[in-house]
Formats: sequence, structure tokens, C-alpha cells
Amino acid sequence: MPKSDLPRRLKASFVEPMLLQRCAELPDGKPWLIELKLDGFRAIAFKTGGNVCLRSRNNKDFSDRYPNIVAGLSSMPDDTVIDGEIVALDESGRPSFNVLQNHGSSQAPILYY
Repeated sequence: MPKSDLPRRLKASFVEPMLLQRCAELPDGKPWLIELKLDGFRAIAFKTGGNVCLRSRNNKDFSDRYPNIVAGLSSMPDDTVIDGEIVALDESGRPSFNVLQNHGSSQAPILYY
């Protein structure tokens, strides 16, 4: 096979996430999937060249703010992109946006869904 016919290898990078679209009623039918909304920060994680990056939905760097999440994602394969949510759990194990906003002053678990 000539070199020009080989598929080009893509590099993982920030992908702008789809945002909420308001509607009067929930869609119905097989092509739709309903997910629970976790109250946290939307974050795009990607790994390329052996480096994990964690970015906000507005493409701001979250890597220094949540180093444990970056470390936890280090074993994912190169050129992987994940759209997720950074969530803090309160004392009863429930997601809490207030706890997330104040995570520097607490020992609350921070998770990436």
C-alpha cells in the first residue's frame, strides 16, 4: 500500500462540548438517552503525546486545579478524549456544587464522571 493511502493518525485535543438545548418537553423514543445531571464542572480530558490535559468547557486549564484527576487519567491510551464532569461529594456521599467550589478548604472526595 502506498504511504499516501495509509490513514493519518489523529492527535487528541480539546473538543468543544455540546451545550444544553432548552425544550418544553423531553424527547421520547429509542434514539434518546436520559442521563442524571451531576452538579459540578464540565471538563474535557484528553491525552496526547503521553500528556493528560484537563480543560473547562470554555477551554480553560483545570490541570493544576485538579491534579489528582489528571493523575488518575494518566493510564488512558494516547489520543483519547473524554467529556466528563468534575464533582465533589458531601459528607453523605452526594454531589455538592458548594463543596466543589470550596474544595481547597475541605477534604471532600473529588471525582471525574
